[in-house]
Amino acid sequence: MYTAHFNTKRYMKPIFIAGPCVIESAELLDCVAAEVARLQKKTGLTFYFKASFDKANRTSIHSYRGPGLEKGLQMLADVKSKYALPLLTDIHESYQAKAAGEVVDVLQIPAFLCRQTDLLVEAAHTGCIVNIKKAQFLSGEDMRFPVEKCREAGAQEVWLTERGNMFGYNNLIVDFRNLPIMAQYADRVIMDCTHSVQRPGGAGGKTGGDREFVPQMAMAAKAFGAQGYFFETHPDPDKALSDGPNMLYLDQLEGLVDKLVTD
Repeated sequence: MYTAHFNTKRYMKPIFIAGPCVIESAELLDCVAAEVARLQKKTGLTFYFKASFDKANRTSIHSYRGPGLEKGLQMLADVKSKYALPLLTDIHESYQAKAAGEVVDVLQIPAFLCRQTDLLVEAAHTGCIVNIKKAQFLSGEDMRFPVEKCREAGAQEVWLTERGNMFGYNNLIVDFRNLPIMAQYADRVIMDCTHSVQRPGGAGGKTGGDREFVPQMAMAAKAFGAQGYFFETHPDPDKALSDGPNMLYLDQLEGLVDKLVTD
C-alpha cells in the first residue's frame, strides 16, 4: 500500500523521450532528430531520441513493423553520431538486448512484456538504463516486482513508465496515482503521454487514438510529480506507419515542452 510522503525525487529536472513510433526511413529519423536536438540545445534539458527497429506487437500481421534489428540499429547509430542524442529503443525478445545495448542508452520493455523475466534480466545485463512500461493489466504497486528483477540482475538505473490501464472495449484509463506510487520503486517515473490516449485495436485492425488530449495528459502528469515525459511525434502523424492517431505533431512539441518546464 502506498503511503504518502515527501519525495525529493519529485523535484528532479524532467527528461523528455521523443521520436517516431517506428523507424520508417532515414529521412524521417533525420527530420525528427534535428528538432529534438534543437530543443535539447535550447532548453538545456536531456532529450532521449526514441524509435523502434521492430514493432512486434502490432494489431494486424499485415501492419508495418520496421526495418529489423541489424538495419534499424545502424540507422539509430547514425542518428547518435550525427546529433549526439542519447537513444532509447524497445526490445521484444531477450536475444535483442545485447545488440541493442551496444547502440542505445536506454532499453525499453514494452508494457505487455514487463513480467517477462528473461527479457528484463538480459536488458539489465547490458548495463543500459532499463525503462519498463507498466502493463495495461497491472497496478502501480505491481511494478515493484519487475524493478526487483532488473536490480537483482545488476541494473544500475531503472525507470517506470505509466501508459494507462485497459479493460477491453478499445480504450484506456489513466490513474495518475500510479506516478507517485511507482516513484517508490524506480529511479525515475515517466508519463507516456501519447500511448495513454490510444484506442487499442479500435480502428479496424489497427490502433486508434485521441491525440488532442496529449497536452492534458502531460499537464496532469506534471501535477502528480512526473519526472519525465514520453512523446511519440511525427511531422505528419496521419501518414505515420504506426500509432499515427495518438502521435503529437512535431511542430507542437516545443510549445508543450515549454509549458511543462515553466512553473
